[in-house]
Amino acid sequence: MRHTYRCPLRWADMDAYGHVNNVVFLRYLEEARIDFLFRPDKDFQQGSVVARHEIDYKRQLVHRHAPVDIELWVTEIRAASFTLTYEVKDGDQVYVRASTVIVPFDFEAQRPRRITAEEREFLQEYRDDAGAEEEAVAA
Repeated sequence: MRHTYRCPLRWADMDAYGHVNNVVFLRYLEEARIDFLFRPDKDFQQGSVVARHEIDYKRQLVHRHAPVDIELWVTEIRAASFTLTYEVKDGDQVYVRASTVIVPFDFEAQRPRRITAEEREFLQEYRDDAGAEEEAVAA
């Protein structure tokens, strides 16, 4: 299963050419990640940190008033990290493919922690290896 976030485009996201600035896409991914992880029914209350981002720009996104869809899914779950994969898109038109490695973190103890059983169960619902396989073939 995939999580979809409808991301609004803002006037300030635009560069001098009227396109969404490449750096802004990282903020879009963050918004989608927060929408996915921090929900009243399922969330990572104990905290997490980003360990790594990879982003592949496919085409320019021209600024407009309509939101863009960000599909997000889990491609890897390890003992103390997991990987989220994203597509920023309109229908079949993909602007960005990206992934983020996230490490659950205990801010009180100031150290990484293991994924809890509840968190693993939640992440497993969004596990989709097919997207990762498609990406590998396209590369």
